[in-house]
Amino acid sequence: MSELAPCPKCQSPYTYEDGELLICPECAHEWSASGDASSDKVVRDSNGTPLADGDTVSVIKDLKVKGSSAVVKVGTKVKGIRLVDGDHDIDCKIPGIGQMGLKSEFVKKVAD
Repeated sequence: MSELAPCPKCQSPYTYEDGELLICPECAHEWSASGDASSDKVVRDSNGTPLADGDTVSVIKDLKVKGSSAVVKVGTKVKGIRLVDGDHDIDCKIPGIGQMGLKSEFVKKVAD
């Protein structure tokens, strides 16, 4: 029997295979058995179009700004986005509001 790699998240030795994925039963982390761990995550908009740094996006839903009474309205264009890791995929500067983090599921890519 071949030795499987320990979980990269919690280092548990009890990993198992499920198709092409390795799964940790202790923390429920899943990763590819064949791919390397440093592969880049592709961030996609609400339509499934891949996003990149510097793209222009449009907001598809009214978004309330935490800690403020301001609202980012539908159709607001945001230029020069920056992709980041974390709970929000996009860092940007929204006209009239300022620096903000957005989730990619609430934007769509538009032509510059």
